[in-house]
Order: sequence, then C-alpha cells, then structure tokens
Amino acid sequence: MANQGMPTVGPGDTGDTVSQAQRALRRTPNTTLVVDGKFGPKTEAATKDFQAAEGLPVTGVVDEATWKALPDGNAMPTLRQGSKGDVVRNLQQALTLGASGLWETTPQKIDGHFGPNTDASVRAFQGWANLPVDGVVGQQTWTALPLALEFVVGLQHTVSD
Repeated sequence: MANQGMPTVGPGDTGDTVSQAQRALRRTPNTTLVVDGKFGPKTEAATKDFQAAEGLPVTGVVDEATWKALPDGNAMPTLRQGSKGDVVRNLQQALTLGASGLWETTPQKIDGHFGPNTDASVRAFQGWANLPVDGVVGQQTWTALPLALEFVVGLQHTVSD
C-alpha cells in the first residue's frame, strides 16, 4: 500500500508529507487542489470533503484511516529526453490520442523512448496548457488541467519521494 505508515498531517503542517497528501487528494474528485507542501485552508477543506465522501470522521486531518482510504500520493517520475520504459510508452500514447485538434504534435511513434519527437510533442502540450515550455514532464506538466496526464498515463508509475 503506497500510503502505509504515513504520519498524521493537518493545518499548519508543511513539507514532503503534506505534498504527498495533497497529491493523493488531487487524485480524488478534487483535481484543482494545488500541491505546494503547505497544509492550509484549501487542503483542510479537501480533506474534510474526502473524509465525508468516504464515511470517515470529518476532522480535516490526514490521519491513518484517511491515508488508507486515499489513492497513491507518491509523485509521478520526472521524464525528459533519454527516459525509457512503460511510463514513457504510456505518455506517448496519451500525447498521440490527445493531440488531434488540441496541440497537434504527436511523438510520431509509441516505443517507450523519450527522443526528439516526444520532446516536441511534450513542448507542444506544454504550450497548449499554458505551462513553461521546457520539454520536461515534471509535476506541473503531469497535473496540467484540463487534461491531467497522470490520470491518463496511470498512477501505477508513481515513485517514492
């Protein structure tokens, strides 16, 4: 279980554990929560909403029961030219399927190798999503709305912090 053994976090807390809780909460119906590592009023409200929806005690604190109910809160890997594997293959597939009528540039093939064509497609996606265009698929690119790539590519590719 990805969230097993996590410490309780709540209002006023900061750091990597809060970021992990925020990523997990973003992967529930609340995709607008910002992952900033600060447990403020919006994170507390998202926690309460999640707890209420899951039938948990509504405390606004991410405790053991809440962690167990949340989806994986680990970060997605950072991908760039030279990256390889299934996560790259799934990214290429998502970029290919979504490009038509939106950012228009596809990786040209789905081979699991992040080369120049995948870089061009990522850059086109980043421009379309109004993100900094650097060709690196980091947290901001994974979670860009309206198309959160992390959901399309799959949370099975998360990595421990």
